[in-house]
Amino acid sequence: MLVPVFCAVLVLSAVSPAVAAGARPGTYDFAPGARTVAGAGDTAGAALLGPGHTYRSSLPGDGKLFYRLRLRATDTAYVPVTAVPPAGATVSATDGIRVSVRDARGSSCSFASARFGAGLSPRPVTALAEREAGKALCQGEGTYYLLVERLDAEGSGTAARSGAWDLEIAPATEPDRAGTGPTAAAGAWDSATPQPLTARPADRTGGSGFATARPLGQGVWRTRLVPGQTQFYKVPLEWGRQLYASAELGGSSGHGYVGGALTLSLHNPVRGSVDDTSLGYTGTPRPTSLQPLPPVEYTNRYAVPAAVSAVRFAGDYYLVLHLSTRLAGSFGAGPFRVTLRVRVGGQAHAGPQYAGRPVPEGLFTVTPRDRQAALTGDTGGGDDLVMKLVAFGGIGAGTALLLVLGGWTVAARRGQTRVSAQKPTA
Repeated sequence: MLVPVFCAVLVLSAVSPAVAAGARPGTYDFAPGARTVAGAGDTAGAALLGPGHTYRSSLPGDGKLFYRLRLRATDTAYVPVTAVPPAGATVSATDGIRVSVRDARGSSCSFASARFGAGLSPRPVTALAEREAGKALCQGEGTYYLLVERLDAEGSGTAARSGAWDLEIAPATEPDRAGTGPTAAAGAWDSATPQPLTARPADRTGGSGFATARPLGQGVWRTRLVPGQTQFYKVPLEWGRQLYASAELGGSSGHGYVGGALTLSLHNPVRGSVDDTSLGYTGTPRPTSLQPLPPVEYTNRYAVPAAVSAVRFAGDYYLVLHLSTRLAGSFGAGPFRVTLRVRVGGQAHAGPQYAGRPVPEGLFTVTPRDRQAALTGDTGGGDDLVMKLVAFGGIGAGTALLLVLGGWTVAARRGQTRVSAQKPTA
């Protein structure tokens, strides 16, 4: 029983809020149980990625990598890639990654990119490649390829100098909608920005990756960041719900100006970019807000604006805060106070009926437990946490059973210790 206990302690501590709270700048929490795969220089040697699993890989400074996908004709595939440069890496505003899905003939189905921006600070950046069923290109069941490349648009050479970047890849699929329905984006929606919430802030430290994102609901939340640190939150949104979010960087002593000092990004349940905003900083408190977004609706996918099209599923929406490393030069090592204001509007309603199940299952579902966690900040525990590790990290059922048994053993031994301590001695 000693081995199961040891496994339980390792895995459960990897996703606890305490670890996230003490995370060092530049660290990133990869999904527990993520499988390590090596990218290939061409399609011939590309490793197979399966939806519902999370993978770790490494992208060299001067290269590009291929991975293989096996897709059904009726599934829309989403392949988010998060690049994590090492702490202290030198990056430019236009450095980043580009991702695309290609068919067996080499035709591109889609492409997307993610860059570091004005903060000039190494941070996790995520780009989403996809193969959308029902479109003119890239149809049919068969083999497809994910291509991941480094961007060095200014020709500065920083990509090669900053060394290899770690990658997290989390493929997912969405089935067709059952029956027929609207094939055009919804009409007008309330795009007015509501008055900011003025409640007293409650402390809520974020996680250090998508896998350990801290649940968050409507309210005013406070955290502290040091230069170079990134924190992740997740807001559960049901069909029909509408999200508004802003972040404020507190005042500080010091002099100077830092462009892109604080970045606030929003990602949808498949980690696709919805919107991002950043602010320049002179030491005076400054807020920045995401643009108003429509309610979550299936038909948003038919809209032209990318920010509207991205709000196409119910599920967890990720808010990501990053504080630029450049802040330390003018305003010190911190920590700096950041206030996050989140408002959830709209009217929840039933979603579309799918002809199958998404992978991982439950990706586009909000449960009562999710709603409760958003209020308490609880990241889950016990058997529920183990099952999430199975679904999203690719941990086998046997390993999950060992984790559960290990957790029960630890609890039982602690209970026996307490009982023994309470017994009177002769």
